[in-house]
Amino acid sequence: MSIETWTRAVIGRRVVVLTVWLTVVLLGAAAATGLPSLLVNSLSVPGSGSQHAEAILARSFGESTEGTFVVAFRERDQSAAARRRLQQRVDAAARALPHAHAGRIQQGHGVAYADVATSLDLQAAERLTPRLRRALSASSGPAALVTGEPALQYDLNPILTADLHRGDVIALIAALIILLIALGWSYAVAIPFLFAAATIASTTGLLWLLAHVLTISSYAPNLADLIGLGLAIDYSLLIVHRFRQELGRTDEVTGRTDEVTEAVINTMRTAGLTTLISGAAVALGLLVVLVTPVPFVRSLGLAGLLVPLTSMLAVLTLQPALLSLLGRRLLRHRSRPAQARKGWSRLAASVTRHRRILVLGSLATLVVCAAPAVGLRLTPGSITAIPQAPASARGLSLLSADAGPGEITPVEVVIDTGMAGGTARADVHSPLRRLADVISNDPEAYITAYGWKAPYVSSDRRYARIFVVGRHDFGAGAMQALVRRLRDREIPAAQLPANARAYVGGASAQGVDYLRGVYGPSLWSGAAVLVVTFVVLLIAFGSLPLAISAVLLNALSAFATLGLLVVVFRDGVGNSVLSLYSEPAVEGWVPIFLVAMLFGLSMDYEVFLVLRMREEHDRGRETIAAVREGLAQTGPVITAAAAIMVAAFSGFLVGRVAGLQEFGAGLALAVALDATVVRLLLVPGLVSWLGARAWWMPGRSPWPPRRSRDPEYRGG
Repeated sequence: MSIETWTRAVIGRRVVVLTVWLTVVLLGAAAATGLPSLLVNSLSVPGSGSQHAEAILARSFGESTEGTFVVAFRERDQSAAARRRLQQRVDAAARALPHAHAGRIQQGHGVAYADVATSLDLQAAERLTPRLRRALSASSGPAALVTGEPALQYDLNPILTADLHRGDVIALIAALIILLIALGWSYAVAIPFLFAAATIASTTGLLWLLAHVLTISSYAPNLADLIGLGLAIDYSLLIVHRFRQELGRTDEVTGRTDEVTEAVINTMRTAGLTTLISGAAVALGLLVVLVTPVPFVRSLGLAGLLVPLTSMLAVLTLQPALLSLLGRRLLRHRSRPAQARKGWSRLAASVTRHRRILVLGSLATLVVCAAPAVGLRLTPGSITAIPQAPASARGLSLLSADAGPGEITPVEVVIDTGMAGGTARADVHSPLRRLADVISNDPEAYITAYGWKAPYVSSDRRYARIFVVGRHDFGAGAMQALVRRLRDREIPAAQLPANARAYVGGASAQGVDYLRGVYGPSLWSGAAVLVVTFVVLLIAFGSLPLAISAVLLNALSAFATLGLLVVVFRDGVGNSVLSLYSEPAVEGWVPIFLVAMLFGLSMDYEVFLVLRMREEHDRGRETIAAVREGLAQTGPVITAAAAIMVAAFSGFLVGRVAGLQEFGAGLALAVALDATVVRLLLVPGLVSWLGARAWWMPGRSPWPPRRSRDPEYRGG
């Protein structure tokens, strides 16, 4: 079915289409209220060494790294009686939870704390946080602060929801102002917001369904909401802008006033098709995230992927229905900025006239911006990178200040002897002592603890474990290096029996496996995405040189964005304003998701600009004239769309979660760089520099192409 036939069918059934989308919006709003309780942030990597250690700890020791709470008290009384009272209180509270047991009370300088370990996964343990807090508050004594991964996750969900609402308000106000400037006072301003509401609601509803069967990150709604807002308004703005041009052209050519349907069809044939290609490019870029073996990152990629897919569906159905319904009312109070139009025409003429200087200067700018990317350092996370207001964060800070950050998230070396009673064998004792001695001499190991009874040995005496308390936060580079030394050097040097296996677990080991899982397959999957994207652009542009240059320029833009991110969050502003880390770094999921998202988003403006130039060229204009007309026509709407996108992504910056701040800053910087340096200067300059060569396609046009007749064209 052609897009013309499809559009006519949608217009003919627009009441049904609008009713269906209204139902989707209502269901999505209902799903949004129940979605947060289904979400969880787990860095576990299936099949990894840390996951094997986690499974053994949960099954044979009744403990789970992600399911362990820590209860902290401000207690200056260091007496044995005070310790017994606190121990009784924690023991009683642990009995209120299923599959839980309390560890021994540890005392420091004015602080006492103990673990409440469960064998539950993070999502199940998180839900028990209120019960544990109620059980502790039921007895007298010093106030208890419940922390640990489950409590932190429980306290993080309402913060993310509040940040999302705050970011939405800022993004919506900014988008409204920009749309009023771009479209004037008319019904046209309402269409992008209706389009965005439908896209976000449908994405939220799908996430709610998927969260019942898949692990979905707590960050997913924030990503889907703000990315959906920016992308949907962008797509709708581009279509509305073209529709108004089609209506104006119809008036000028025929003088008729009843050509709304034809204007909608022409719009869908041009701008509608362009947004579909752009949406496909965004979706293809996010495929690199979906192939990672880490459920946390894969869920973010899934949330991001749903946005362009639902946007494409809305482009095909909701958008033509709204255009045909409102029709010429979209032209009322339309602003006619003749002076602005002349300004863009002068800019286009200047770009084509100084094309060589602008191309070389723009490329140099991107290279300079990309250079700091070589200093990019990744972290799986940090206990200092969370908002400090909740009780769980205050408890974490209290323990970190007293016992050190490594005390809260120790590394656990789990040894599987291969048989019940294996830990009693003499050929196991000697390697275990040797391993413990080697670890204790490691400069990063602050405390090393092991033994031959519980809690160091399982009840069936098959498994043993060594606790290693590091000197740094679990996400610090020093702790990641410790995990790698344990696996690569220190455990092999201990010479365990042939049938024994050792697994390194705990938060630090989980973080190492998480980063390896995220970036291990990314090279090949990224190359595959580049190839597929190249094929899509080759078909869309009908030009081999432009498809190649688009892929290369987008890759360079992505590296430039990573370089700027390093500058902001490591070398400069980020250390004092934005970055919440004690050790400057970028969260591990941010670069891969950012690059995947940017590769698609940058195609948005690329496709819209180049296809408009192609359209003018196919009408008989020479390359220089086609570039000027295409840039003059699309420059205002690209700038407005980019401003809306930057405003939407800036909504992440008002939040209190470091990873989302980094992601939002990266997206905002990337779109601003792409919409100015790349799309308004570099691409038009490059196309005009190539001249007739820009439209060459093997088998379709001769090489070398015919010489341009444009008086300003002097060849490449």
